[in-house]
Amino acid sequence: MSRIARIFKYTAVASALAACALGSAQASEKITLMVGGISKIIYLPAKLTENLGYFKDEGLNVQLLSEPAGVNAENEMLAGAVQGVVGFYDHSIDLQAKGKEVESVVQFCQVPAEVEIVSAKQAGKIKSVADFKGKTLGVTGLGSSTDFLTQYMAYKAGLKHGEYSILPVGGGNTFIAAIQQNRIDAGITADPTATQLVASGQGQVLVDMRDPAATAKVLGGLYPASSLYMPNAWVDSHKAEVQKLANAFVKTLKFIHTHTAEQIADKMPKDYYGGNKDLYVKALKASLPAFTADGRMPKGGPETVLQVLATFKPQVKAAHIDLSKTYTTAFVDAAK
Repeated sequence: MSRIARIFKYTAVASALAACALGSAQASEKITLMVGGISKIIYLPAKLTENLGYFKDEGLNVQLLSEPAGVNAENEMLAGAVQGVVGFYDHSIDLQAKGKEVESVVQFCQVPAEVEIVSAKQAGKIKSVADFKGKTLGVTGLGSSTDFLTQYMAYKAGLKHGEYSILPVGGGNTFIAAIQQNRIDAGITADPTATQLVASGQGQVLVDMRDPAATAKVLGGLYPASSLYMPNAWVDSHKAEVQKLANAFVKTLKFIHTHTAEQIADKMPKDYYGGNKDLYVKALKASLPAFTADGRMPKGGPETVLQVLATFKPQVKAAHIDLSKTYTTAFVDAAK
C-alpha cells in the first residue's frame, strides 16, 4: 500500500471513530429528573431504575435530583432547570388550568399510596376525617398532592377551608419530627414514613390509600398518582429520548411485579432503610399493590383526579380541562 493510500485509510478510520464518539456524546446528553422525595416508596422506580442499570442499557445519561415536595419539583421543571419530574399526575391537570401543558408519559402508581396518619396523642380525639375541625394537618408542601388530597377529604367530610389548618412539613424525618413535636395533629405521608410511625407507636392509620379498593372508597375511583411527567413541548421535540426513558421504566415496573419486597429492597441504597431493613421491607409490601404493571394510565383514573380537584379548586372546575393532553400511553405502548 502506498504512503498516500495509507494516509487516506488512517484518515477515514479516524473520521469514523470521531463520528462514533460524537454520536455517543449526543446519545448520552444528560437528562435531569427531579423527584418529589427520592427515598419515598411511591417514587421507588426512579432510584431502582438507576440501580438496575436500565438507564445505561438505553444509552441514557440520567441525573436524579430530589426535592422534599412535589410542588417544588414542579417549579424546577417549569423554570427549565430539569427536563421532567417524578411526581403526582394530578399536577398535569392543575397546571393545565393555569395555562401550562405537561403530561404523564409513564404512570407508576394507580393510587396515591399515601396514608393519613394521626398522632398517637390525638388518636382518641380524631376518629374520622370529620374530626379534623380545629386541628393542624401536615402536608409535604402547600400546593402539593398531599395538600390536594387533604383538602378533598376534608371537603367530603363537610369541613370548610379555614375550619382546619394545613402546615407544610415535608416528608420523612421532618414529618416524623412534626408529629413528635406536636406541630401537627395528623398528616398525610407515604412509606416508609407511615410504617415507621405506626411501628414506633407514634401514629395510627386513619385513611389508607395504598390499596386500590380502599382508595376507591375514599376518592371515588382509582387515583393515578406517581408518574414521570414532562412538558408536552419537550416530549414532542425529544421523542427518541422519551421512548428510551419509557423503555427503562417499564422494565423496572416489570421487575417490581416479578420480585419480592426483599429482592427489591436489596437493590435500593442502604440509607433508605432508616437503619431498619425489615421495617423497610414491611413498608414495601404495604405499598407494592399501588404500582402499575406496565406504566399505562388506569382506565377512568384521569376522570377521578379531575373530579377530585374540581371539587375544591374553582380554577380547575372552570378550565374545561382536556384530559387527553395530560397523559400519553404512546411510549409505554411502544416500550420494548
